[in-house]
Formats: sequence, structure tokens, C-alpha cells
Amino acid sequence: MPATPAHGFAPFGDDTGGAVRPAPDECAPDESVPDESVPDESTPVRAPDGPVVTGTGSLGYPFTPQNRAPAPAPAPRQDYVDAFERAGDADEVPDGEPASGEIGAQGPQFSSRKKSVKARTFTGVAAAAVTTVLAVVVAGQVAGHRQDDGKPQALGAKERSDGGDAASRSQARPTKPAAPASYGEKMAQVFPLDEKLTAAGEFEPVGGDAKAPGRGEVKRYRVDVEKGMGLDGELFADAVHKTLNDERSWAHGGRRAFQRVGSGDADFVITLASPGTTAKWCAKSGLDTTQDNVSCDSAATERVMINAYRWAHGAETYGPDKMYAYRQMLINHEVGHRLGHNHESCARQGALAPVMMQQTKFLTTGGATCRPNAWPFPGGS
Repeated sequence: MPATPAHGFAPFGDDTGGAVRPAPDECAPDESVPDESVPDESTPVRAPDGPVVTGTGSLGYPFTPQNRAPAPAPAPRQDYVDAFERAGDADEVPDGEPASGEIGAQGPQFSSRKKSVKARTFTGVAAAAVTTVLAVVVAGQVAGHRQDDGKPQALGAKERSDGGDAASRSQARPTKPAAPASYGEKMAQVFPLDEKLTAAGEFEPVGGDAKAPGRGEVKRYRVDVEKGMGLDGELFADAVHKTLNDERSWAHGGRRAFQRVGSGDADFVITLASPGTTAKWCAKSGLDTTQDNVSCDSAATERVMINAYRWAHGAETYGPDKMYAYRQMLINHEVGHRLGHNHESCARQGALAPVMMQQTKFLTTGGATCRPNAWPFPGGS
């Protein structure tokens, strides 16, 4: 009688035709009594993690959750296995050993080649894990350096060395402050002021002392500005001094020079005041400035009154594009009264208007229209 292999396989060439007979079991259930615990071949069986199956297995037993073979463990990625297996192709199988998967005289054998593949597979899995960790680290570093829109930004060699690009450094530099407006630019500007304003009525000296630059009779004057108007008093004081000592003004030809004093005795006080305050001081000399909102020389007092509304806004006869010239005319005209000059008219059509003409109100007298003019001696003679 042929011997049964150690693993319980039926001998080849049995009279059963190769079919496997189950061994008698004393505990086998009685076929006459149905046993609900063992399903028949037509009863569908659902494996714990698989589809519903029916029928019997190769050994004659039905598939059940208890006898179904466990699912194979997930294998490493094939590209890692192939890569490391190619690296080990140089390994040779020792003579006399069967290749992996062959059955020898003593039953199934595992060659050293099989062991080598397993080792390389484990090494490949470990290398894959290291590669994944490195990829995560690099991705985190790239994500940490992003543009303003959230997209990754590549770091150049210069950025890595100095920590930023040239554009960022230039934006961080403080911008150069804009240059302050020049004297000429300020004199050409129109300033806001209410035409009906009456300010505090209190004056303060501005400008301090300034020497007379010319020769001849020296006229001492002080500059006062009414408080509460919001105008540039220093600009007004500067304009008075430069205008009066211009060769085209009353200092022409060395006849006189004008010295500004911050305090003490003065021949007159040039005062920049609101329209309401100007009217009060002009009324002390019998002059009405409320009509046309004009200025005056209050001869009964020490003050030459410059209406701040006219200083700030000018007049229609000059327009907003000739504010500089209008302010020079305003100073020369009122100081001319203090020096003893009376009003004049337009001499002929198209001529320059005399500085003592009431140019704030009009440029035409006796049917002749003159051109605006700010100077007593516009030609310098």
C-alpha cells in the first residue's frame, strides 16, 4: 500500500480517481437530521471581507467564513521591488539548490535567491519610507516661502544668500520727503477764507527784524497778523519785505529803503486782517471797505489794512492765474497811500494800469482799459 505523504495528500493513482475522501469522523452529524450550522451547496455564503460565494472547495467542503483562506497581506509597490531586484540580479543561485517555487526530493524548498529577494524587498520598503519623509520636508520648506498670492516661490541663489530680493529692499527704503513749496509757488496759490469772516480782533507781530537792503531814507515798519484766520503769517511778512524793497517798487532808484522791525517804534504797521476787522479799522479813518470787500490805509491810525479775503482769493481783474502779481499790487497800492499817493486812472487804451489805480475794482476808466500792473516803476526807470 502506498505511503501517505507527510502533509496528508492523497496518494496519486488511487482508485477514487484522484478525488479526496474525507476521513471518517465520529462527531459527524447525522445526515438524516438537517444541521443548520453547515450550509448546503446551494446556500450562499458571505465571506467576512468578500463577495457571496456558493459551492464546495477543492477539498469537498463548502466555503464558509471559518474555512476561507485569509486575504494576502498587501505587497510593497512593484516598482520598488523591481528596482531592488534588478540591483541583485548579479547574485547567483548556488549549485544544487532548486530555484524558488520548485519542489525537491525533500518537499518545497526556499532558495537563497528567495531570501535575497525578501531582503531587498524589505530594504526597498525602508528606502521608500525615507524618500517619502524627505519629500514631505522639502515640500514644507517650499510651502514656507510663498508669494503674496499664496503660490510657491522659488528661491534663487541671491535670495538664499542675502534673505530677499532687490525689489523688496528698495520698497523698504524710506521715501524721500517732498520738497516744501517755494516762495513763488506759495505766492501763486489761492487760500481758503470766508469773505464775511470776522476773526478775534487780536494781532501778533510776525517776521521779526529784517534789514533795509537799499539806500536812501529808511522806513521802519512792523507786520501784524490777526489771530484765528489760519493764514501763513510768515509768508505775508516775507512778501511785504521783498515787494517794498524791489527796484520796481517805492524803493526805486535809491529813494528809500524799508526795514522791518519785530518790536519797538515803527513808521507804520502793515496789518493782515479778516474782512470784518479790516472794516472796523478803516472806519476809524472814515473809509468804507464793506462795499467790494477792499483794503485801505487807515491814515488816522498807524495801520495799513490788507483785507485777508483779497489776499487769499485775489480779484476778478487779475484772475486766479495772477495771484502772485495781485498780492504785489495790493501791498504797493496801500503803502503808496501811506507815502502820500492818491488814486489814479487809466491813461490810455492798452497801457499798464497805474499801481495807484483801484485795480481790485476795475481796469477801465474814461473809456480806456488798462492791463494789470503791480509796480510803481514797472520799467525800472
